[in-house]
Amino acid sequence: MTNLYRADTVRDDADLEQILALQRKNLSLAISPDEAVSQGFVTVEHDLDTLKQMHALGPSIAVRDGEALVAYALTMLRECRALCPILEPMFQLCETLEYQGRPLTDFRFYVMGQVCIDKAHRGQGLFDMLYQKHRELYRPRFDVLLTEVATRNRRSLRAHERVGFQTLHTYRDAVDEWALILWDWREPSSA
Repeated sequence: MTNLYRADTVRDDADLEQILALQRKNLSLAISPDEAVSQGFVTVEHDLDTLKQMHALGPSIAVRDGEALVAYALTMLRECRALCPILEPMFQLCETLEYQGRPLTDFRFYVMGQVCIDKAHRGQGLFDMLYQKHRELYRPRFDVLLTEVATRNRRSLRAHERVGFQTLHTYRDAVDEWALILWDWREPSSA
């Protein structure tokens, strides 16, 4: 049986509920330490109201296999920062950093709020598919895409580097050590 994956924007509350279910299965606290090392994990747990507000400002991307949502990449515009207080240290840091000799805040950017792929569908190119759809949809409005990845989440860091992200800064907060990474969409080589 061949999977017919397709990436598109999140459609409705039913999609958001499927995102929450997939998120719960992949939270770092819900999986074993060995699985976290080999498969990666997500850190932030959202609720439906938060996802609705994020989606209203900037639709997230989902990959479906038929009607089943099997992967997602959450769009978090800067206007969403108050919705996830745990991410406040990252947003504060962004206000102090420079990129290419200019304040990072001079660039039009948004944050990848979280990426997750169902275990049964990993290794099928969905990670790249999610990010390419984000780039296709948001490149006209943004210069740069930022996200942070726990430095111990080596699988995720390698996948992000493969897509085109580079490490801008590494820091520690009360939760973990993070790599703040950036994908510059202005450069032709980032295609």
